[in-house]
Amino acid sequence: MTKMQILRETKYLIILTLISSLICCTERTVPKPKGFFRIDLPSKSYRLYDTLCPFIFEYPSYGSISYEVGRISEPCWFNIEFPYFRAKIHVSYKGINNNLESILKESYDLAYSHSVKADAITEQPWLNDKSKVYGILYDIKGNAASSVQFFLTDSTKNFLRGALYFSVQPNEDSLAPVIQFFREDIVHMVETFRWKNK
Repeated sequence: MTKMQILRETKYLIILTLISSLICCTERTVPKPKGFFRIDLPSKSYRLYDTLCPFIFEYPSYGSISYEVGRISEPCWFNIEFPYFRAKIHVSYKGINNNLESILKESYDLAYSHSVKADAITEQPWLNDKSKVYGILYDIKGNAASSVQFFLTDSTKNFLRGALYFSVQPNEDSLAPVIQFFREDIVHMVETFRWKNK
């Protein structure tokens, strides 16, 4: 084989390689949809909250109670912390002194202050005549800072309010399973809630 023939065959081989690589690589690449990390949720279990406060209830055993610094005058204001989820349920208690109407309005205003970012806010009433526990559970849909809030009262002496918060950018899509998980815990807290002075 002459040099010229070798060059010609090499040239054809290179051209064929280029053409085959162009034909083979015509598959379109499609970007993958945005995904979220899998979240491992613990098994449901509860422990009793029973301190000097005028109420008791069961809260998740995978949470821990932390009292707010500077709130010594209000010992029944605390958080149930869930560090793994960067979440907390803020709980505050007030005694009623002929001011139930203003306390209810304040609680309503706090829940509906999220309406700027919320897609919807639904209210689920809670009535337990036997234990004198009455209240409302608020489900706040959308990318609001708090997704679940509630209040409980005996309508004469005691008022308790709670709100679920996450220390992350609100994103209802990615937080949905965790919000639902903690909503179930809040419902359990409400169902097991009792006033001590009744």
